[in-house]
Amino acid sequence: MGAERVIGEIALKRAKRILIGVLCFLLLLASWFISVTAKSTLEKQSELMSRAEELINEGIYIRAVPLLEEAAGYNTKLTAEAEEKLKEAYIALMETRGYKRKYTNLLTEQMKRPDAPARIFEEAAAFYLRTSKTAEALAVLKTGIGKTGSERLIAMYEGNRYAYETNRVEYDSVTTIHDSKIQVETDGLWGLASSRGNLLIPCEYEKISTFSSDRAIVKKGDEIYSVNIDNNRVAMLKETAIDFGNYANDRIPLLIDGEWKRATGEFAIGTVPFEKLGMYSGGYAPAKTGGKWGVVDLAQNWLIPPEYDEIIQDELGRCFAQGAIFARKNGTVHLFAEGRQTEEEFDDARPFSDEGYAAVKRNGKWGFIDAAGTVAIGFRFDDALSFGQHLAAVEQDGLWGYIALNGQTAIEHKYLEAKSFSNGSAQVLTQRGWEFITLLEYK
Repeated sequence: MGAERVIGEIALKRAKRILIGVLCFLLLLASWFISVTAKSTLEKQSELMSRAEELINEGIYIRAVPLLEEAAGYNTKLTAEAEEKLKEAYIALMETRGYKRKYTNLLTEQMKRPDAPARIFEEAAAFYLRTSKTAEALAVLKTGIGKTGSERLIAMYEGNRYAYETNRVEYDSVTTIHDSKIQVETDGLWGLASSRGNLLIPCEYEKISTFSSDRAIVKKGDEIYSVNIDNNRVAMLKETAIDFGNYANDRIPLLIDGEWKRATGEFAIGTVPFEKLGMYSGGYAPAKTGGKWGVVDLAQNWLIPPEYDEIIQDELGRCFAQGAIFARKNGTVHLFAEGRQTEEEFDDARPFSDEGYAAVKRNGKWGFIDAAGTVAIGFRFDDALSFGQHLAAVEQDGLWGYIALNGQTAIEHKYLEAKSFSNGSAQVLTQRGWEFITLLEYK
């Protein structure tokens, strides 16, 4: 039995040695096969590219494309070069049906790769810009910036982010956009349009307020009532009012018996009278009593007591945004932040919007400050409106354009008049009349 055990162990060791030898041989064979195959693939790919290059030199792109497509399908050190040659061929055949799609599909595939370089995104964006597809170019640039952080892509994005489309409309007068809608006038009658100028409520009223809480206040003949976006009447004012202001925060100023009172959208009328009353914004409205102006909240408590000659308001009657208000006293405009007067003083000002800087005037020129009163853009403009979103309308040499938050021109000065951006759109006056410009990229 002992001899048999020894013989068995010897046999087992021999079998193990044989198995190890076989495995080593198989590994060597596999390595050789991979090497030979790779070399064969590389050679085949190189041959395809050489044949394609000969055809391209003769201007025969249509026959070169299949060869390059096959070459680009391999995964070797020459694949990137094959793809670039393939794109060149696609570009040469761009006017032939289907090749523009082939080109953009290859670009999309390249951009999806984890290690996609910035130059691919730059190439794609440049192509979309050349073909007037600015929205697609901006989307590509944002993706590329997110992947690579490239300064070139950032600069390219900033140089094109203010592209816009124009919608010319036949309105005689327009106001400022509020809540993505705008009051418009034709032949002396008012209606409501979208921020892009498309009519929502027909121009059939002597007056119409801003739209808020699913309604606007309108006047037709002797009647004042509210309508919804479908122009259906939803509430009726039973009191006799001479005039009304703009509607927001479920409050509407009404002029009744020579006094301004505020009411809700259902026309529940308050008892506190004012000499003047503006539009609510952020829960506050400018109000005048005893010959002086202040600012009241929704409960009609004074945030700023009525001690001022004027509360600076915008076109709609708003005075409050970003916790800031401007008030004029003895010819000087003071900035209030969170209800408290700061040390900042100006010759004139425009109210803040919900974001961005406010336009202020010193020594005959307009500049911009933040809500703390710090100068953000110097005093160099003839006139200006506060920033709406990330653009501000400014006037220079009699023409209006728009600047970005860095103070640089974003939309050239070529308009007779301009209003602030809201919901990506703004109204501009040209020799042809009012036009609505809408940014392709504004969120």
